[in-house]
Amino acid sequence: MDFSLNEEQRLLADSVERFVRGSYPAETRRRIVRGQDSFNADIWRQFAELGWLMLPFDEADGGLGGGLVETMVVMEGFGRGLVVEPYVATVVTAGGLLRHASGEQKARWLAPLIAGSLQAAFAVDEYEQVHDLAQTAMTARPDGDAFVLDGVKACVLNGDRADLLVVLARTAGSSGDRDGLSLFLVEAGAAGVSRRAHRTVDGQRAAEITFSAVRAGRDSLLGVAGAAHDLAARAVTETILAMGAEAVGALSVLIETTVEYARTRRQFGVPIGSFQALQHRMADMFMAGEQTRSLLLAATLKVLEGHEDAALAVHALKVQIGTGGRRVAQEAIQLHGGMGMTDELAVGHYVKRLTAIDALFGSADRHLLAYARAGAAA
Repeated sequence: MDFSLNEEQRLLADSVERFVRGSYPAETRRRIVRGQDSFNADIWRQFAELGWLMLPFDEADGGLGGGLVETMVVMEGFGRGLVVEPYVATVVTAGGLLRHASGEQKARWLAPLIAGSLQAAFAVDEYEQVHDLAQTAMTARPDGDAFVLDGVKACVLNGDRADLLVVLARTAGSSGDRDGLSLFLVEAGAAGVSRRAHRTVDGQRAAEITFSAVRAGRDSLLGVAGAAHDLAARAVTETILAMGAEAVGALSVLIETTVEYARTRRQFGVPIGSFQALQHRMADMFMAGEQTRSLLLAATLKVLEGHEDAALAVHALKVQIGTGGRRVAQEAIQLHGGMGMTDELAVGHYVKRLTAIDALFGSADRHLLAYARAGAAA
């Protein structure tokens, strides 16, 4: 495997770094998070102008033909800046599913998404689902020339402001069956759709969405009815990889910030970074960050190249994000002392984001169990 970036990918990384450094300082992020919507439309338009919204889509669909590596590059930069705009929810997850849409569906939904005029969300999690797609209980029963959707989706990222909802529902079988799952493209303003918005721990937005006898025409079906499990699973995998890259960016900042603080903070007349015990702790932070980066690179390339153990690599990455991220986060807070707990210091905000990434799409414990089961089966 070649872990080095090519020239175009390095230029992309540089452009994201310049954006974060010049247009997304900590105070700008605080203003956005404290706002009612936790979203800045001007910044989203800037994403479109820079070509980041079209990055992962095929050139035939108006995109730039990028892939998982390019998404990883963007998300690591966003992780360093704690960017709250819903790039993952709209472009990576929902957009990833729209790559498999029909020509008419792409013209209606994908084109405005790339242009920056449409927000999207993947309505997948349910209260009883426990991050297992096969446990989906929401139903979509055929009714003439349409399907009728009934059910509740929990913690839909970007669900409060999305114009388009990509909904996973059951058209056949029962909860626990991999077969019988279908994907639907539903307008957020459709009759019978109600949303209850809420903030997440890291300052972003999500929503509980209730579907009550929502009619979705046959033309809203994405892909083949009853065969959406693998397509949805691929979208979840790509989302985990994107959030993994974001976590690597956040970990890098926490490590760099903590080391710099230890160089300047003086106690007993010397920098605290000169204390051997603290040096060991910072070395452990560095190792945890490098392990996370290595697993991210391996998982991304294995998924991209279709390796047989790609699923194992993704599970391992999610475990490391949770355990390694927690280690780095706790050390960063403790080594900063009491100020590490304050809202004014950026450390706490990075810790909150890492906590949210650990919980989304299965915690470290859940993926460790999945890793063990997959390894035993192999």
